Amino acid sequence: MSIAASAVAQLRARTGVGILDAKNALEEAKGNEELAIEILRKRGKAQAVKKADREQKEGAIFIAKADSKAALVQVRCETDFVGRSDVFLKFGRDLADHLLQKGKKDFDAYAAEKVPAAVLELGENISLGETKEVSAPVIGTYVHLNRKIGVIVGLEGGSVEQAADVCMHGAAMNPAYVRASDVPADAIAKEREIWKEQMKNEKKPPEILEKIMLGKERKFREENALLSQPFVKDNAVTVEKMLGKAVLKEYVRVAF
Repeated sequence: MSIAASAVAQLRARTGVGILDAKNALEEAKGNEELAIEILRKRGKAQAVKKADREQKEGAIFIAKADSKAALVQVRCETDFVGRSDVFLKFGRDLADHLLQKGKKDFDAYAAEKVPAAVLELGENISLGETKEVSAPVIGTYVHLNRKIGVIVGLEGGSVEQAADVCMHGAAMNPAYVRASDVPADAIAKEREIWKEQMKNEKKPPEILEKIMLGKERKFREENALLSQPFVKDNAVTVEKMLGKAVLKEYVRVAF
């Protein structure tokens, strides 16, 4: 019988097994998900199945870089003990390297086979979080010492050192947006309601209050945008001024 891709995806979410294992089990079970799980258990997948519903709040971020490309993989696990183990770290580095070299399409099939094997080897549930690919003439990367924050920056022009500095700034300051103009209208509208409430007892003409509101909006946009924030290593300049003629093309930040 024909098995829907959604059914395969649901079984994989419950069990952590690969695409082919899930599809074959569902075909043998004639589409019955619970029976398919029993079949997988009989085939030695029981440990992965038992752990599939357990939360994964720990883990690490891995970044691989070569020339003008970088790839980031977030791998989740249940305990910090496993997240710091040599086996887990090697597994994560291997995934990041594969994503860098082969790209997302090939990576998905590769990870579908490797993740269940890692579950069995490490003894707790393992899953993938975010995966990112970045291409740019100049690439900078940063992974925090605890591996809980990873940043990739792509520049056009400038130097690797500048890109790395932007990465460290992004890791430390966690800007919500890249440019002040990126702040969405709904976020501004929400803040304006708060500012109105704060100024409701001020006896100023409406046009003066509106000027104050515009000033607050400009400050809010600048404080929450990467390029307009004071550079973390030199507060006398913004990140944009630190970059000089270099143009920020890509910015990725992933954190637990």
